[in-house]
Amino acid sequence: MTEEKKDNLFEKKISRRQMLKMTGVGAAGVAIGASGMGGILSAFSRNNAVEEDKTNVKNKVKFYGKNQSGIMTPSQTNIYFASLTVLVKTKAELAQLFKDWTPAAVKLMNGETVGDVTNIMVPPADTGEAVGLDAKNLTLTFGVGPSLFKKFDFGDQKPKELKDLPHFPKDQLQEEYSGGDICIQACADDPQVAFHAVRNLVRIATGRVSLKWSQAGFNAIPMKNGKPETPRNLFAFKDGTENPRDAADADRVVFIQSGESKSWLTGGTYLVARKVQMHLETWDRTALDEQEATFGRHRDTGAPLGKTSEFEAMEIDRKDKNGENVVPETSHVFLAKKANVRLLRRSYSYASGVMDSTGTHDAGLLFISFQKDPNQFIKIQNSLGRMDKMNEYITHRGSALFACFPGVKKGSFIGEALFNTL
Repeated sequence: MTEEKKDNLFEKKISRRQMLKMTGVGAAGVAIGASGMGGILSAFSRNNAVEEDKTNVKNKVKFYGKNQSGIMTPSQTNIYFASLTVLVKTKAELAQLFKDWTPAAVKLMNGETVGDVTNIMVPPADTGEAVGLDAKNLTLTFGVGPSLFKKFDFGDQKPKELKDLPHFPKDQLQEEYSGGDICIQACADDPQVAFHAVRNLVRIATGRVSLKWSQAGFNAIPMKNGKPETPRNLFAFKDGTENPRDAADADRVVFIQSGESKSWLTGGTYLVARKVQMHLETWDRTALDEQEATFGRHRDTGAPLGKTSEFEAMEIDRKDKNGENVVPETSHVFLAKKANVRLLRRSYSYASGVMDSTGTHDAGLLFISFQKDPNQFIKIQNSLGRMDKMNEYITHRGSALFACFPGVKKGSFIGEALFNTL
Protein backbone atom coordinates (compact mmCIF):
# COMPACT_ATOMS: atom_id res chain seq x y z
CA MET A 1 0.00 0.00 0.00
CA THR A 2 1.39 3.42 -0.94
CA GLU A 3 1.99 6.12 1.67
CA GLU A 4 -0.73 8.23 0.04
CA LYS A 5 -3.28 5.45 0.39
CA LYS A 6 -2.24 4.90 3.99
CA ASP A 7 -2.75 8.59 4.74
CA ASN A 8 -6.21 8.54 3.15
CA LEU A 9 -7.17 5.46 5.11
CA PHE A 10 -5.92 7.08 8.31
CA GLU A 11 -8.11 10.14 7.65
CA LYS A 12 -11.23 8.00 7.16
CA LYS A 13 -10.73 5.86 10.25
CA ILE A 14 -9.91 6.50 13.86
CA SER A 15 -7.83 4.06 15.82
CA ARG A 16 -9.18 2.01 18.69
CA ARG A 17 -7.00 4.07 21.07
CA GLN A 18 -8.39 7.35 19.71
CA MET A 19 -11.94 6.09 19.99
CA LEU A 20 -11.36 5.04 23.60
CA LYS A 21 -9.96 8.48 24.43
CA MET A 22 -12.83 10.34 22.77
CA THR A 23 -15.55 8.17 24.26
CA GLY A 24 -14.10 8.08 27.75
CA VAL A 25 -13.85 4.29 27.82
CA GLY A 26 -11.25 3.02 30.24
CA ALA A 27 -8.81 0.14 29.84
CA ALA A 28 -11.32 -2.23 31.42
CA GLY A 29 -13.87 -1.31 28.71
CA VAL A 30 -16.28 0.52 31.03
CA ALA A 31 -18.01 3.56 29.52
CA ILE A 32 -18.08 6.71 31.64
CA GLY A 33 -21.58 8.11 32.06
CA ALA A 34 -25.05 6.59 32.02
CA SER A 35 -25.83 7.22 28.37
CA GLY A 36 -23.41 4.56 27.07
CA MET A 37 -22.16 4.23 23.50
CA GLY A 38 -25.51 5.25 22.03
CA GLY A 39 -25.39 8.60 23.80
CA ILE A 40 -21.78 9.13 22.78
CA LEU A 41 -22.59 8.47 19.14
CA SER A 42 -25.53 10.86 19.36
CA ALA A 43 -23.18 13.57 20.57
CA PHE A 44 -20.75 12.85 17.74
CA SER A 45 -23.54 12.97 15.15
CA ARG A 46 -24.78 16.45 16.07
CA ASN A 47 -24.77 18.55 12.96
CA ASN A 48 -26.49 21.92 12.93
CA ALA A 49 -25.38 22.75 9.39
CA VAL A 50 -28.13 23.89 7.05
CA GLU A 51 -29.17 21.05 4.77
CA GLU A 52 -30.70 21.71 1.35
CA ASP A 53 -33.97 20.38 0.00
CA LYS A 54 -32.62 18.44 -2.97
CA THR A 55 -34.39 19.26 -6.24
CA ASN A 56 -33.13 16.29 -8.25
CA VAL A 57 -34.41 13.57 -5.92
CA LYS A 58 -37.00 11.05 -7.06
CA ASN A 59 -40.29 10.95 -5.08
CA LYS A 60 -39.28 13.91 -2.91
CA VAL A 61 -41.46 16.12 -0.69
CA LYS A 62 -40.01 19.47 0.42
CA PHE A 63 -39.06 19.86 4.07
CA TYR A 64 -38.97 23.66 4.24
CA GLY A 65 -42.15 25.69 3.90
CA LYS A 66 -44.91 27.69 5.57
CA ASN A 67 -46.46 24.55 7.05
CA GLN A 68 -45.03 21.18 8.00
CA SER A 69 -45.22 18.34 5.53
CA GLY A 70 -47.48 15.36 6.18
CA ILE A 71 -50.59 17.46 6.78
CA MET A 72 -51.93 18.70 3.45
CA THR A 73 -49.50 16.44 1.59
CA PRO A 74 -51.45 13.80 -0.38
CA SER A 75 -51.69 10.67 1.75
CA GLN A 76 -48.95 8.11 1.31
CA THR A 77 -49.46 4.38 1.66
CA ASN A 78 -47.69 3.90 5.01
CA ILE A 79 -47.24 5.55 8.38
CA TYR A 80 -45.05 5.00 11.40
CA PHE A 81 -46.33 7.12 14.27
CA ALA A 82 -44.28 7.50 17.44
CA SER A 83 -45.09 9.14 20.76
CA LEU A 84 -42.03 9.99 22.85
CA THR A 85 -41.21 10.73 26.47
CA VAL A 86 -38.66 13.53 26.99
CA LEU A 87 -35.79 12.72 29.37
CA VAL A 88 -33.78 15.96 29.27
CA LYS A 89 -34.16 18.44 32.12
CA THR A 90 -33.56 21.88 30.63
CA LYS A 91 -35.13 23.92 27.85
CA ALA A 92 -31.68 24.42 26.33
CA GLU A 93 -31.29 20.64 25.99
CA LEU A 94 -34.79 20.41 24.55
CA ALA A 95 -34.03 23.11 21.98
CA GLN A 96 -30.81 21.30 21.04
CA LEU A 97 -32.81 18.13 20.44
CA PHE A 98 -34.91 19.86 17.79
CA LYS A 99 -31.79 21.51 16.34
CA ASP A 100 -30.21 18.08 15.96
CA TRP A 101 -33.33 16.65 14.38
CA THR A 102 -33.69 19.40 11.76
CA PRO A 103 -30.77 18.57 9.42
CA ALA A 104 -31.43 14.86 9.92
CA ALA A 105 -35.07 15.31 8.89
CA VAL A 106 -34.02 17.13 5.72
CA LYS A 107 -31.58 14.35 4.85
CA LEU A 108 -34.18 11.67 5.47
CA MET A 109 -36.73 13.44 3.28
CA ASN A 110 -34.01 13.71 0.61
CA GLY A 111 -33.70 9.92 0.72
CA GLU A 112 -30.19 10.18 2.21
CA THR A 113 -28.51 8.59 5.21
CA VAL A 114 -28.35 10.78 8.31
CA GLY A 115 -24.56 10.56 8.61
CA ASP A 116 -21.34 8.83 7.65
CA VAL A 117 -21.54 5.05 7.30
CA THR A 118 -17.98 4.35 6.08
CA ASN A 119 -15.99 4.37 9.33
CA ILE A 120 -15.84 0.72 10.38
CA MET A 121 -14.34 1.55 13.79
CA VAL A 122 -17.63 2.92 15.17
CA PRO A 123 -21.29 2.00 14.82
CA PRO A 124 -22.71 3.41 11.55
CA ALA A 125 -24.33 6.83 11.96
CA ASP A 126 -27.31 5.55 9.97
CA THR A 127 -28.94 2.18 10.60
CA GLY A 128 -28.93 1.52 6.86
CA GLU A 129 -32.17 -0.33 6.15
CA ALA A 130 -33.35 2.34 3.68
CA VAL A 131 -30.12 2.37 1.64
CA GLY A 132 -30.95 1.83 -2.04
CA LEU A 133 -34.52 3.12 -1.64
CA ASP A 134 -35.41 6.60 -2.82
CA ALA A 135 -37.20 9.25 -0.72
CA LYS A 136 -40.57 7.50 -1.29
CA ASN A 137 -42.41 10.78 -0.61
CA LEU A 138 -41.38 10.66 3.04
CA THR A 139 -42.89 13.37 5.21
CA LEU A 140 -42.04 14.11 8.84
CA THR A 141 -44.41 15.98 11.15
CA PHE A 142 -43.42 17.00 14.68
CA GLY A 143 -45.67 18.01 17.57
CA VAL A 144 -45.61 18.58 21.32
CA GLY A 145 -48.11 17.32 23.86
CA PRO A 146 -49.62 18.97 26.96
CA SER A 147 -47.40 16.85 29.23
CA LEU A 148 -44.29 18.60 27.85
CA PHE A 149 -45.51 21.88 29.29
CA LYS A 150 -45.82 20.24 32.70
CA LYS A 151 -42.14 19.26 32.59
CA PHE A 152 -40.83 22.64 31.41
CA ASP A 153 -41.82 26.16 32.39
CA PHE A 154 -42.67 27.94 29.15
CA GLY A 155 -44.30 30.83 30.97
CA ASP A 156 -47.51 31.92 29.26
CA GLN A 157 -46.67 30.16 25.99
CA LYS A 158 -48.84 27.10 26.61
CA PRO A 159 -51.98 27.45 24.48
CA LYS A 160 -55.16 27.05 26.50
CA GLU A 161 -56.40 24.54 23.90
CA LEU A 162 -53.45 22.19 24.47
CA LYS A 163 -54.78 19.87 27.15
CA ASP A 164 -55.69 16.22 27.38
CA LEU A 165 -58.82 15.34 25.45
CA PRO A 166 -61.89 14.72 27.61
CA HIS A 167 -63.31 11.26 28.20
CA PHE A 168 -65.85 10.40 25.52
CA PRO A 169 -68.68 7.87 25.64
CA LYS A 170 -67.48 4.36 24.83
CA ASP A 171 -63.81 5.22 25.50
CA GLN A 172 -61.83 2.29 26.89
CA LEU A 173 -58.44 3.96 26.75
CA GLN A 174 -55.20 2.19 27.61
CA GLU A 175 -52.28 4.19 28.97
CA GLU A 176 -49.81 2.31 26.77
CA TYR A 177 -51.47 3.85 23.69
CA SER A 178 -52.13 7.34 25.01
CA GLY A 179 -50.43 10.71 25.49
CA GLY A 180 -46.80 11.65 25.00
CA ASP A 181 -44.46 14.65 25.23
CA ILE A 182 -43.48 14.72 21.54
CA CYS A 183 -44.86 13.00 18.47
CA ILE A 184 -43.20 12.15 15.17
CA GLN A 185 -45.45 11.22 12.28
CA ALA A 186 -43.50 9.60 9.45
CA CYS A 187 -45.49 8.86 6.28
CA ALA A 188 -44.04 7.35 3.12
CA ASP A 189 -44.85 5.15 0.15
CA ASP A 190 -42.71 2.40 1.67
CA PRO A 191 -43.10 1.01 5.22
CA GLN A 192 -39.36 0.56 5.70
CA VAL A 193 -38.64 4.19 4.77
CA ALA A 194 -41.19 5.43 7.32
CA PHE A 195 -39.87 3.17 10.08
CA HIS A 196 -36.25 3.99 9.23
CA ALA A 197 -36.95 7.71 9.66
CA VAL A 198 -38.37 7.37 13.16
CA ARG A 199 -35.76 4.81 14.18
CA ASN A 200 -32.90 7.12 13.26
CA LEU A 201 -34.43 10.26 14.76
CA VAL A 202 -34.95 8.42 18.04
CA ARG A 203 -31.41 7.03 17.81
CA ILE A 204 -29.99 10.53 17.36
CA ALA A 205 -31.86 11.46 20.55
CA THR A 206 -30.52 8.52 22.56
CA GLY A 207 -30.58 9.38 26.26
CA ARG A 208 -32.78 12.41 25.60
CA VAL A 209 -36.06 10.71 24.64
CA SER A 210 -37.61 7.27 24.94
CA LEU A 211 -40.43 5.65 23.00
CA LYS A 212 -43.76 5.75 24.83
CA TRP A 213 -45.87 4.11 22.17
CA SER A 214 -45.86 3.66 18.43
CA GLN A 215 -48.08 2.34 15.68
CA ALA A 216 -47.45 1.34 12.09
CA GLY A 217 -50.27 1.71 9.58
CA PHE A 218 -51.10 1.29 5.93
CA ASN A 219 -53.38 2.60 3.20
CA ALA A 220 -54.27 1.38 -0.27
CA ILE A 221 -54.94 4.36 -2.52
CA PRO A 222 -56.86 3.55 -5.71
CA MET A 223 -56.05 5.49 -8.87
CA LYS A 224 -58.62 6.59 -11.45
CA ASN A 225 -57.66 8.39 -14.65
CA GLY A 226 -54.24 9.01 -13.16
CA LYS A 227 -55.61 10.68 -10.02
CA PRO A 228 -55.62 9.25 -6.46
CA GLU A 229 -58.98 8.41 -4.97
CA THR A 230 -60.07 8.42 -1.32
CA PRO A 231 -58.55 5.45 0.57
CA ARG A 232 -60.74 2.88 2.29
CA ASN A 233 -60.61 1.67 5.89
CA LEU A 234 -60.83 -1.97 6.99
CA PHE A 235 -64.65 -1.75 6.94
CA ALA A 236 -64.20 -1.06 3.18
CA PHE A 237 -65.69 2.45 3.36
CA LYS A 238 -63.93 5.54 2.04
CA ASP A 239 -62.23 7.62 4.72
CA GLY A 240 -61.64 11.36 4.21
CA THR A 241 -64.20 12.31 1.56
CA GLU A 242 -64.96 15.76 2.98
CA ASN A 243 -61.37 16.85 3.66
CA PRO A 244 -60.20 20.35 2.68
CA ARG A 245 -58.93 20.21 -0.89
CA ASP A 246 -57.08 23.52 -1.36
CA ALA A 247 -54.88 25.99 0.54
CA ALA A 248 -57.65 28.52 1.23
CA ASP A 249 -59.89 25.83 2.73
CA ALA A 250 -56.97 24.46 4.75
CA ASP A 251 -56.38 27.91 6.24
CA ARG A 252 -60.03 28.00 7.33
CA VAL A 253 -60.10 24.49 8.79
CA VAL A 254 -56.58 23.25 9.58
CA PHE A 255 -53.86 25.86 9.99
CA ILE A 256 -53.75 28.42 12.80
CA GLN A 257 -53.74 32.00 11.54
CA SER A 258 -52.14 35.05 13.14
CA GLY A 259 -53.99 36.04 16.31
CA GLU A 260 -55.86 32.73 16.67
CA SER A 261 -53.44 31.25 19.23
CA LYS A 262 -49.96 31.79 20.61
CA SER A 263 -47.70 33.40 18.02
CA TRP A 264 -45.32 30.41 17.91
CA LEU A 265 -48.20 28.28 16.59
CA THR A 266 -49.09 30.54 13.65
CA GLY A 267 -48.96 28.25 10.63
CA GLY A 268 -49.20 25.21 12.89
CA THR A 269 -52.10 22.95 13.75
CA TYR A 270 -53.35 20.41 16.27
CA LEU A 271 -52.99 16.67 15.70
CA VAL A 272 -55.46 14.25 17.29
CA ALA A 273 -54.39 10.60 17.33
CA ARG A 274 -56.85 7.88 18.32
CA LYS A 275 -56.19 4.14 18.18
CA VAL A 276 -59.55 2.61 17.30
CA GLN A 277 -59.98 -1.14 17.42
CA MET A 278 -62.42 -2.36 14.75
CA HIS A 279 -64.33 -5.54 15.57
CA LEU A 280 -63.97 -7.06 12.12
CA GLU A 281 -65.59 -10.39 12.93
CA THR A 282 -68.80 -8.66 14.08
CA TRP A 283 -68.77 -6.34 11.07
CA ASP A 284 -68.27 -9.24 8.66
CA ARG A 285 -71.51 -10.83 9.90
CA THR A 286 -73.50 -7.64 9.22
CA ALA A 287 -75.66 -7.24 6.10
CA LEU A 288 -74.49 -4.65 3.56
CA ASP A 289 -77.57 -2.46 3.93
CA GLU A 290 -76.98 -2.35 7.68
CA GLN A 291 -73.31 -1.45 7.13
CA GLU A 292 -74.33 1.40 4.83
CA ALA A 293 -76.93 2.59 7.35
CA THR A 294 -74.20 2.60 10.00
CA PHE A 295 -71.98 4.88 7.94
CA GLY A 296 -74.64 6.88 6.10
CA ARG A 297 -72.90 6.28 2.75
CA HIS A 298 -72.91 3.68 0.03
CA ARG A 299 -69.93 1.40 0.44
CA ASP A 300 -68.71 1.03 -3.14
CA THR A 301 -69.09 4.61 -4.39
CA GLY A 302 -68.71 6.51 -1.12
CA ALA A 303 -71.78 8.54 -2.10
CA PRO A 304 -74.27 9.77 0.52
CA LEU A 305 -77.20 7.36 0.88
CA GLY A 306 -79.64 7.96 -1.96
CA LYS A 307 -77.00 9.62 -4.16
CA THR A 308 -74.53 8.34 -6.73
CA SER A 309 -71.33 10.44 -6.43
CA GLU A 310 -68.85 10.48 -3.55
CA PHE A 311 -68.51 14.25 -3.43
CA GLU A 312 -72.20 15.17 -3.61
CA ALA A 313 -73.50 17.17 -0.65
CA MET A 314 -74.65 14.98 2.21
CA GLU A 315 -77.85 16.96 3.04
CA ILE A 316 -78.73 15.01 6.16
CA ASP A 317 -82.27 16.42 6.34
CA ARG A 318 -83.40 14.69 3.12
CA LYS A 319 -86.61 12.63 3.44
CA ASP A 320 -87.81 9.59 1.51
CA LYS A 321 -91.31 9.18 0.10
CA ASN A 322 -92.55 8.02 3.50
CA GLY A 323 -91.20 11.10 5.24
CA GLU A 324 -88.34 9.19 6.88
CA ASN A 325 -84.73 10.39 6.90
CA VAL A 326 -82.75 9.01 3.98
CA VAL A 327 -79.63 9.20 6.15
CA PRO A 328 -80.42 7.49 9.48
CA GLU A 329 -80.20 9.70 12.57
CA THR A 330 -77.98 7.10 14.24
CA SER A 331 -75.53 6.91 11.34
CA HIS A 332 -71.93 8.03 11.79
CA VAL A 333 -72.16 10.71 9.10
CA PHE A 334 -75.49 12.14 10.29
CA LEU A 335 -74.25 12.68 13.83
CA ALA A 336 -70.87 14.03 12.70
CA LYS A 337 -72.52 16.52 10.36
CA LYS A 338 -74.80 17.72 13.16
CA ALA A 339 -71.72 19.11 14.92
CA ASN A 340 -71.40 21.62 12.04
CA VAL A 341 -67.59 21.67 12.14
CA ARG A 342 -64.94 20.25 9.83
CA LEU A 343 -61.45 18.82 10.14
CA LEU A 344 -58.82 17.07 8.03
CA ARG A 345 -58.80 13.29 8.38
CA ARG A 346 -55.50 11.56 7.59
CA SER A 347 -56.08 8.11 9.03
CA TYR A 348 -54.40 4.75 8.41
CA SER A 349 -55.44 1.15 8.96
CA TYR A 350 -53.42 -1.12 11.22
CA ALA A 351 -53.19 -4.87 11.81
CA SER A 352 -51.18 -5.88 14.87
CA GLY A 353 -51.75 -9.58 15.21
CA VAL A 354 -54.31 -11.31 17.42
CA MET A 355 -56.13 -10.21 20.56
CA ASP A 356 -54.89 -12.47 23.36
CA SER A 357 -58.21 -12.77 25.16
CA THR A 358 -60.48 -13.50 22.20
CA GLY A 359 -58.34 -14.82 19.37
CA THR A 360 -59.77 -12.16 17.07
CA HIS A 361 -57.95 -9.67 14.86
CA ASP A 362 -56.15 -6.86 16.67
CA ALA A 363 -56.85 -4.47 13.82
CA GLY A 364 -58.47 -1.14 13.24
CA LEU A 365 -57.88 2.51 12.49
CA LEU A 366 -55.10 4.82 13.55
CA PHE A 367 -57.39 7.83 13.35
CA ILE A 368 -55.44 11.02 12.79
CA SER A 369 -57.04 14.40 12.27
CA PHE A 370 -55.65 17.91 11.91
CA GLN A 371 -57.61 20.99 12.98
CA LYS A 372 -56.77 24.53 14.05
CA ASP A 373 -58.61 24.01 17.34
CA PRO A 374 -59.05 20.70 19.21
CA ASN A 375 -62.66 21.72 19.90
CA GLN A 376 -63.44 20.88 16.28
CA PHE A 377 -62.70 17.23 17.04
CA ILE A 378 -64.29 17.40 20.50
CA LYS A 379 -67.58 18.75 19.10
CA ILE A 380 -67.78 15.97 16.53
CA GLN A 381 -66.92 13.26 19.06
CA ASN A 382 -69.49 14.58 21.54
CA SER A 383 -72.09 14.72 18.77
CA LEU A 384 -71.44 11.07 17.94
CA GLY A 385 -71.94 10.25 21.61
CA ARG A 386 -73.77 7.05 22.51
CA MET A 387 -76.21 7.24 19.59
CA ASP A 388 -73.58 6.48 16.95
CA LYS A 389 -74.40 3.06 15.52
CA MET A 390 -70.68 2.67 14.77
CA ASN A 391 -70.11 2.11 18.49
CA GLU A 392 -71.38 -1.46 18.05
CA TYR A 393 -68.32 -2.23 15.93
CA ILE A 394 -65.43 -0.20 17.39
CA THR A 395 -63.61 0.48 20.67
CA HIS A 396 -61.35 3.48 21.28
CA ARG A 397 -58.12 2.17 22.85
CA GLY A 398 -55.69 5.11 22.61
CA SER A 399 -55.83 8.89 22.57
CA ALA A 400 -53.37 11.77 22.26
CA LEU A 401 -53.28 15.44 21.32
CA PHE A 402 -50.26 17.35 20.02
CA ALA A 403 -49.65 20.92 18.91
CA CYS A 404 -47.76 20.71 15.60
CA PHE A 405 -45.25 23.44 14.88
CA PRO A 406 -45.48 25.65 11.80
CA GLY A 407 -43.18 24.89 8.90
CA VAL A 408 -39.45 25.49 9.06
CA LYS A 409 -37.63 28.22 7.18
CA LYS A 410 -34.22 27.40 5.76
CA GLY A 411 -31.61 28.29 8.39
CA SER A 412 -34.11 27.82 11.22
CA PHE A 413 -34.97 24.66 13.18
CA ILE A 414 -38.05 22.70 14.16
CA GLY A 415 -40.01 24.60 16.83
CA GLU A 416 -37.66 27.59 16.87
CA ALA A 417 -40.55 30.05 17.26
CA LEU A 418 -41.47 28.49 20.62
CA PHE A 419 -37.93 28.70 21.98
CA ASN A 420 -37.48 32.26 20.70
CA THR A 421 -40.37 33.41 22.89
CA LEU A 422 -38.51 32.54 26.09
